[in-house]
Amino acid sequence: MREKFISFAVQRPIITILLTIVFVLLSAAGAQKLVFKSDYRVFFSNENPQLSAYEAMQKIYSKSDNVALILVPRSGEVFTRENLEAIRELTDEAWQVPYSTRVDSITNYQHTYAEGDDLIVEDLALEPLELSDEDLIRIKEIATNEPLLVHKLISPQGHVSVVNITVQLPGINTVVEVPEVMQKVREIKQAFEEKHPNFSFHLSGMVAMNNTFAEASLNDNATLVPIMFGVVIVAISFLLRTFTGTISTVLVIAFTIAATMGLAGWTGFFLTGPSAGTPIMVLTLAVADCIHILTTMFYEMRHGVEKKKAIVDSLRINLQPIFLTSITTAVGFLSMNFSDSPPFRDLGNMVAMGVMLAFLFSVTVFPALLTLLPLHVKPVEHETKDRMMGFAKFVISRRSQLLPLTAIIMVTMISFAPMNITNDDFVKYFDTSVPFRQATDYMQENLSGMTTIEISVDSGKSSGVNDPAFLKTLGEFSSWLRSLPETDHVNTITDTIKRLNRNMHADEQAWYKLPDSQELSAQYLLLYEMSLPYGLDLNNQLNVDKSSTRVVGTFDNLTSNEQIELERKILNWFSTNAPQYEVQTASPALMFAHIGQRNIKSMLTGTTTALILISALLGIALRSVKFGAISLLPNLAPAAIGFGLWYFLDGQVGLALSVVAGMALGIIVDDTVHFLSKYLHARRDRDSDSVAAVKYAFGSVGRALWITTLVLVSGFMVLAQSTFKVNADMGLLTGLTILIALAVDFLFLPPLLMKLDTSSDRT
Repeated sequence: MREKFISFAVQRPIITILLTIVFVLLSAAGAQKLVFKSDYRVFFSNENPQLSAYEAMQKIYSKSDNVALILVPRSGEVFTRENLEAIRELTDEAWQVPYSTRVDSITNYQHTYAEGDDLIVEDLALEPLELSDEDLIRIKEIATNEPLLVHKLISPQGHVSVVNITVQLPGINTVVEVPEVMQKVREIKQAFEEKHPNFSFHLSGMVAMNNTFAEASLNDNATLVPIMFGVVIVAISFLLRTFTGTISTVLVIAFTIAATMGLAGWTGFFLTGPSAGTPIMVLTLAVADCIHILTTMFYEMRHGVEKKKAIVDSLRINLQPIFLTSITTAVGFLSMNFSDSPPFRDLGNMVAMGVMLAFLFSVTVFPALLTLLPLHVKPVEHETKDRMMGFAKFVISRRSQLLPLTAIIMVTMISFAPMNITNDDFVKYFDTSVPFRQATDYMQENLSGMTTIEISVDSGKSSGVNDPAFLKTLGEFSSWLRSLPETDHVNTITDTIKRLNRNMHADEQAWYKLPDSQELSAQYLLLYEMSLPYGLDLNNQLNVDKSSTRVVGTFDNLTSNEQIELERKILNWFSTNAPQYEVQTASPALMFAHIGQRNIKSMLTGTTTALILISALLGIALRSVKFGAISLLPNLAPAAIGFGLWYFLDGQVGLALSVVAGMALGIIVDDTVHFLSKYLHARRDRDSDSVAAVKYAFGSVGRALWITTLVLVSGFMVLAQSTFKVNADMGLLTGLTILIALAVDFLFLPPLLMKLDTSSDRT
């Protein structure tokens, strides 16, 4: 049966190619069902506690997803008639953004003041062009000193302003909702810039970040996939010097990517930032199988074997190791199902499917193409093999020095791995060339960071927010939060009540404090709410029965560790100063802060499971418990060394890198499998001793290993150029790990085999 399978593609190449094309076309048709979900919530499973807390808070208060329109007048002064009028026009236009529920700016800020016994509530700059010079000075003084505005909608110097659009996405079709919002925002931005060239304009906010996830990933695929195809074509053409082999390999890659993405569409997958990198990974991994078949076939043909027989011989020799490496690679990627983040599960499943499809195509349509296409090889010994045999002699002759030296280097590098810290900064998920990152960095430097933490404080009774004791606690907490060095802005209902109390006492500054009476607080809020226009109510701060309120803190762009520590401080403050109130913290920033640490814990289980399965597979395939155990060292060490090296490159392990160990494990096993299989073939079938078996392994598979490593590393280094840091870091560390794996398999494994495998028993 095995022999029939091996020879079928060579004997019936046209049928094999036609069947493959039909299968690929049927599979690829599913690609039209693939859509890109740009909602940041896709990074979190339904069981994620931070997501659950955030969604619960969103149900109590109005939603807080936003687009921030950052306006920078080139004159350096916001408070001129023309500039305020431009902001007022933009504020009105912003209401046309789909799903917008609130628009805040300095011009429509609901300024309050007393006029006799009346409370006047009106826009801060209602008719900017009619303002006098004194009015401009007064408005600037109010805006730059109002706690609700400064560092939120206006810079303290008055040189940068923000129009903030709050949107409530229905969540019915997240594929189109975010792009729909951003399309309208960009239309508004373009029209504004044409009419007001004296402004520079930036876009930030959560909705803009959502959209950037999609755009950055799709742009990467549009540029990086063609680059990788070019790398593969150049690498195979230059290293193997075969036009037919290059064309056949490229076709196998194209078939694999098309079938993988199509089957993903048929089975209900959708694309996200991480899973959009699937084509690059599949492209890279699909090359390895073809190279092993090509190198063995060329070896046979150089020794005078006819082409068809050489292809069959190559399949016979490589079928088991290629199948084994494909299975172990798939297991490594399937371990990503333990990830706490669904996009990485999808990436693992899609790449695992692609790896197995690559195996199928490499042993069917690939030999069929090689059979039909012209291929000529001179029957002479290739000089590269001589160089590889020279390297083998070096390793054998220096084995007594290489084993302890490489062991010391490996242990030393591995010792640095635990020194990495678990940390992340979701704003820095994007390269500085990405407009969203530029806008957010500019906002951080001139206005405020993008990190927010929402704190819901429940008084436990209806209208409890008006209780003087509750307000006093809330005011003290707000003051404490503002005192922290990382705090940029605090939005709290106590500021509004203080202002209203001052207004109702003839605007005397001495009365800028919380009232002592619950009835007064309730009356002030009722009077104020009745005067507010549509869309500018207090639903973003108070729940329906006014039993709880939401305080929103805006901070510098903090790392995940800093956010988690800040959250701990906030909860500790309440447990110490106000344990009687129920407090809940949530925000998208906190969700991202926690996901990296949660993912590392879950992936430890996944990687351990993958290691056990891969070790069992190797033990069975190699028919030796001893060699299965020996393989553990070269399989485990590269990932650990890679993380040790990462300590010097970055030192921080975030969401992306938390999945690298399991993913890389499946890939780096390939070199060990191919080397050990050739080594055992020499020991068992050629009656060689360990030294001769090592020499044979280097001679028969060494060249293929460094060529496949070069292509794999090139592929992941192309991914490392991604403007999406999650993909870039994953590509860089995986590429480094694969390179380290080759060094371990060439410099450490052979001396280890010669040291441990000294018995005459070759079974």
